[in-house]
Amino acid sequence: MNGENNSQKSLSLPSLTALRCFEVAARTEHFGRAADELHLTHGAISRAVRLLEEDLGVRLFERRQRRVFLTEAGERLYRAVREGLGGIRQTAQALRQQSRPQSLVLSCEPTLLMRWLIPRWPAFQALHPELDVHLMAGGGALSFDSGIDLAIRRNDFHWPEELHSQLLFEERTGPVCQPGKVAQFFERREEGWALRPSAPRLHTKTRPGAWQAWRQHAGLPADAKAPGQRFEHFYFSLQGAVAGLGVAIGPYRQVCDDIEAGLLAAPLGFVPDGSGYHLLAPAKPEPGSPHETLANWLHHLS
Repeated sequence: MNGENNSQKSLSLPSLTALRCFEVAARTEHFGRAADELHLTHGAISRAVRLLEEDLGVRLFERRQRRVFLTEAGERLYRAVREGLGGIRQTAQALRQQSRPQSLVLSCEPTLLMRWLIPRWPAFQALHPELDVHLMAGGGALSFDSGIDLAIRRNDFHWPEELHSQLLFEERTGPVCQPGKVAQFFERREEGWALRPSAPRLHTKTRPGAWQAWRQHAGLPADAKAPGQRFEHFYFSLQGAVAGLGVAIGPYRQVCDDIEAGLLAAPLGFVPDGSGYHLLAPAKPEPGSPHETLANWLHHLS
């Protein structure tokens, strides 16, 4: 009887929950990031991987400081799990489109959603009243297993290779301020406008390197120490610029409406920062599907 039980155990699949935790941990090389993506605790990811290692009788990771790296056995399992989950994602996406062909859930980074997508959304609804698209805010790593059909994300993190990705637009950034404060925060030179050293810089915890990155891509030297103010979220720094508190680094898509409305000015223009926003999906859109309709409309906006 014991031999029969052991034989059944050896032929059974490992825990699917443990395999999912393992796949994300292997892809991110970090238990903490895996926990964030799956909305679990670090301890839950660690326990799932440990149980999987005990079940298979092999070590799957080497732990070095805060990162984890796959062993040879881990690499073999990761390839198999990635292919299996990729196939499941594509099939699930096709079945969702078949069962609710006129419905989609679109996740978009919060500030881009508020300042760029939602103001343009009535035009999409007018063009495609037959489609029911639910908009939700979300940023960074994501899981399409949670009911999301599509996602708009900036490529400042790594996503699984098997996801279908379409570039919507390149990110361009530049300093912005209240129009009435341009002369106070900027000065005229022979070559054009320049930021005054005394101009207050508005910083944000969510993009702490925004000023440094902009100066680098604009070909300017490192900024000398200047007065400034730090905000909790990127959106707040832009609102601070509208209110005249100082100068913020504004991504073009998130400030273009305020510039057109006369709420913000960008004396130095905008420069590409090397990143871009992508439309992500578990699989390539089927011709004529709601996914393709939405993707084409987003590309038209770009």
